[in-house]
Amino acid sequence: MKTIQLAGEKRADLGKKATKALRVEERVPCVLYGGKENVHFSATERDLRKLIYTPEVYIVDLTINNITTKAIIQDMQFHPVTDKALHIDFLELEENKPVAIEIPVKLNGLAEGVKAGGKLSLEMRKLRVKGLYSQFPECIEINIEKLGLGKAIQVGQVQVGDLELLNAKNAVVAQVKLTRAARGAAAAAAKES
Repeated sequence: MKTIQLAGEKRADLGKKATKALRVEERVPCVLYGGKENVHFSATERDLRKLIYTPEVYIVDLTINNITTKAIIQDMQFHPVTDKALHIDFLELEENKPVAIEIPVKLNGLAEGVKAGGKLSLEMRKLRVKGLYSQFPECIEINIEKLGLGKAIQVGQVQVGDLELLNAKNAVVAQVKLTRAARGAAAAAAKES
């Protein structure tokens, strides 16, 4: 899994006034959970942009007052109009402690159903997995070459090494939907035979 460097400054004041002053300086208030104590800090919007506005998941080497820890983004809050980050929660990672995160799904191959005139639909862009952070892949790759017309791949059919999938087993990840043209061709073939 990819890592990214992020520097933060510890926050002394935690009230509304201090938070508003941080946002005026183009800094985002953040909290690091999961360690011995919660650490309140801030980071610049410019540094966070590479981490937030991407479909990829990163492990963050977070440096706060010369102390570096590994973390992942746990939760984010955005402004409803401007879409600026208002607050970010990070979770500290430990070698032997499992964590749950969402990892992007990547489909490989050309489905048989698409060749027959169907339309491929990716229903879940990310899957929630639980395990040790050292075992997390950059993405979950699913081979769809044998996926026929009107067929679907469910979460229960996906294997991701030693990681546990937390989504419902019957939830559809990807499917090949029948198009109007494919239905018409199937009806015409049924009339001929």
